[in-house]
Amino acid sequence: MALHHTHRTQSRARVSQALRRIRQAVRQPPSQRLTAFCHHLTVDCLREAYFALQRDAAPGVDGVTWEESGQDWELRLQDLHRRVQQGTYRAQPVRRRSIAKASGGERPLGGSALEDKVVQRAVVAILNQIYEEAFLGCRYGFRPGRSQHDALDALATGILRQPINGVLALDVVRGFDSFDRVWLERVLQHRIGDRRRLRLIRKWRKAGGLEDHSVIEPDRGVVQGAVGSPLRSNI
Repeated sequence: MALHHTHRTQSRARVSQALRRIRQAVRQPPSQRLTAFCHHLTVDCLREAYFALQRDAAPGVDGVTWEESGQDWELRLQDLHRRVQQGTYRAQPVRRRSIAKASGGERPLGGSALEDKVVQRAVVAILNQIYEEAFLGCRYGFRPGRSQHDALDALATGILRQPINGVLALDVVRGFDSFDRVWLERVLQHRIGDRRRLRLIRKWRKAGGLEDHSVIEPDRGVVQGAVGSPLRSNI
């Protein structure tokens, strides 16, 4: 157990150093595109992503939960890393289901296979270093180190300190599954010049969703509930 803990601690330190280097690189002129980032998807990065997953999350189409993946997890990560780097990694369809909303209607949710969750979490950790430098300070949703409580604190501070006559509350209807995917990829290309990274992100879109034993590929939006969807929506 001690060796296992030491291994992970060293892994986390190496990942943190690599992410800091990316954050430093993106503080260049906005016109500069960042290339050759696939080498940051190391085994260490995948390992940290694996431990960062919600352990009680519902399984995807592979039927594998986090707890069940404990055996031979290191060998699985090594194999997953090899396939990601060689371009042979294939995303699996997202298991889609609908849950009732308190306000009426249904909300579509998706559950990815465990391998896809690990890769998406690792990619999100890297992309966060790029886009956290670009996001406005007033954006709070789905950002590291921020929560709805921070947003409410900022709102309360603004109301108390500024001459505000009213507050306008808006709700984006079906925000996750309504935006244009082509424009998303164009926006990504403004900062990312690594074609392998773009192809990797595209694989999750092309994998489609599994509904009623049939695989469908929506032409808009991202799957709500998938690990990588919140960041892509923010972008």
